[in-house]
Amino acid sequence: MSEVQSETAAGPEERDVTELVLQDILTGMLPAGTWLKQIDLERRYDCTRPEVRRALDRLSQKRLVAHVPNRGYHVYQPDDRNAREVGDIRVILETAVADMMVANATSDSIATLRGLAKYFDEMTLTGTILEHYEANLAFHRELLLLGGNQALVDLVSEIRQRTSSAPVSQWRTRARIEKSGREHHMMIDALEARNAEELKRLIALHIRQPADTPK
Repeated sequence: MSEVQSETAAGPEERDVTELVLQDILTGMLPAGTWLKQIDLERRYDCTRPEVRRALDRLSQKRLVAHVPNRGYHVYQPDDRNAREVGDIRVILETAVADMMVANATSDSIATLRGLAKYFDEMTLTGTILEHYEANLAFHRELLLLGGNQALVDLVSEIRQRTSSAPVSQWRTRARIEKSGREHHMMIDALEARNAEELKRLIALHIRQPADTPK
């Protein structure tokens, strides 16, 4: 059971208001930099203080909101320069293991990636925003695992957290989401064709595309 599913299944007494807060962030009702007072959120979403804190903690883990000790939470405000520099680092690291990804790819691993890519596409149509986000991370983690270096997988995961890795401003249009989904399938095609150079090109393109595209 996924994190999203397990938290949603917490029971009728505890609502997960994470999606409500997230929707208001994405629609601009809670703009970047806005301080999130818990008492205001309780009233806004007609929920309890523990429900608010659980939502804020979860969104903080996803880099949707930032937690400042002794001050509270505010909507994450991305730094464009930092995002570009982190993207450059990811391109260096992820393309460096592309040859190993191709060498390690099997029919079973390719089938697993196909399934994860299709699940991402399904979440475009039917999933919540956080389910969609988790589907995106699952695909990229599985792809990177083919590089055969667990420490690198963990490092890339940590590096992603230095920018807004969740879709605060990434998933604004269906066209952008669908483009990202197509690139997932193209990367799998490159793996299956044993074309490491094409895989490197696609990884770099995917990471460096405009900030409103999931990657």
